[in-house]
Amino acid sequence: MIATLVRSIAAAGVVLWLAAGGALAQGQFSALARADGAASRLWAEDGGLALDLALSHPVPWRVRFLNAPPRLIVDFREVDFRALDGARLMGAVRGKVTDLRAGPVREGWSRLVLALDRPQLVSEAEMRTALRGGDGALLRLRLRPADPAAFAAEVARPDPPGWALPKPAMTPAPRKPRGQGPLVVVLDPGHGGLDPGAEHDGQSEARLMLTFARELKEALVRAGIARVVMTREDDSFVPLETRVAIAHQAGADVFLSLHADAVPEGVATGATVYTLAEAASDAASAALAERHDRDALMAGVDLTGQDDLIAGVLMDMARRETAPRTEKLADALVAAMAAARLPLHKVPRRGAAFSVLKAPDIPSVLVELGYISSPRDLARLSDPAWRATMAGAIVAGLSSWSVEDAAAAGLLRQ
Repeated sequence: MIATLVRSIAAAGVVLWLAAGGALAQGQFSALARADGAASRLWAEDGGLALDLALSHPVPWRVRFLNAPPRLIVDFREVDFRALDGARLMGAVRGKVTDLRAGPVREGWSRLVLALDRPQLVSEAEMRTALRGGDGALLRLRLRPADPAAFAAEVARPDPPGWALPKPAMTPAPRKPRGQGPLVVVLDPGHGGLDPGAEHDGQSEARLMLTFARELKEALVRAGIARVVMTREDDSFVPLETRVAIAHQAGADVFLSLHADAVPEGVATGATVYTLAEAASDAASAALAERHDRDALMAGVDLTGQDDLIAGVLMDMARRETAPRTEKLADALVAAMAAARLPLHKVPRRGAAFSVLKAPDIPSVLVELGYISSPRDLARLSDPAWRATMAGAIVAGLSSWSVEDAAAAGLLRQ
C-alpha cells in the first residue's frame, strides 16, 4: 500500500498541504473523486473525534480551521459528495459536531466542513491509497481537544505559498454612462448549495430567495427598465468574492442582495434595507453581518482586508461618489415598499459591513425581505401574491431612483 502520512501534534499548529499518495507527482490522479458514503465513518475517540472518509481514488487535499464557531475545513481537488449521508455520520457524535456540510466551493474545488462544539486540532492525518490493490483511498483524520489560545493561533496561521484558491477569471465589462439605456441589475439570492442560510419550519433562506429572485427578474424584464443578471440560477454555492465579480463582469448599475434571516428571539418582522457601513448601525446589524459572512466563510472566501494601500485609496475615491447614490437607492426602495403598504421593520434603513456590499463603484444594497423566524414573515415569503407585491415595489423603487440618478448624472456632465 502506498501511503502519504503526516502526523501533527495539536500544539504545533501545522497547516497540512498534501498530495495524495504520490499520484500528483505522477500525474495519474483523476480530477474528480467520489465519496463512498457507506464506507465513511465519524465517531468520538479518546475525548476527540475520528473521521474516515472513503474515496474512489486519491486527490490533493488540505486541512485547516476557522473560528466562531470552531470548524474543521477539509479542501479537496475535487470530490463529489452526493453519496455522503451527513445525518448518518453525525448520528454517532451528537453534540460534538453541530453541523456537517459538504459540496463544491468553486470550479475544481470541493470542501467538507464540520462545525465543532469546542476547539480541536489535528493529532493525526493520513490518506491511505491503492486500497485492495485498486484506486480507492481513505482519508483518516484524528482530532484532539485544544486550548483556545492554540486553536486561535492555528486559525490565524496564513496559507502556505501557492495554496490560495484561484481568483475567478472574470474581465469587468465596460459600464455605460449613467442615464443611458436600461439599468443593468444584478440580483444576488443569498446563500445556496452547501450554505442554506437561515432555516425554519422546513424552509431555507437559500430556496426562498432563489424563488423570489426569479420572480423579481421577470418583473424587472416585463417592466422594461432593466437587463437582469443573477449571481446564481439554481441551488449552488457562490463565494462572496465571486458574487461581486459577477456584478463587475456584467457592468452592473445596481447590485441587490436578497436575504430573509432568522433571529433567535423570533420577534423581528418586516423588511429592512441595508447599505454598507464600516460600523454597524446597531448591535443587531453587526450580528447579522457577522452571521451572513461567517456562513459564507464555511465554504468560501471573504473579501475583508484584501486592499493594498494604493488600491484602497482609489476604492475610497470611488466609494465617495457611489455612497450618496447608494443611500438614495435604499431610501427609494423603502419608500416604494411603504407606498405598497408592505410591512417594514421598525428601523427599515440600516448599515452593516456586509462583504457583498463592498464594490466601491456599484450602488449596492442588501434587502432583508423579512425574517423566516417570524411566522407572519414566513407566511408572506411563501405567498406568491405577497412576493408579487414586493417585487412590484422593488421595481417601482428602482425606476424612481434611476430617473433621479440619471438627472443627477446629467447635471454633473454640464
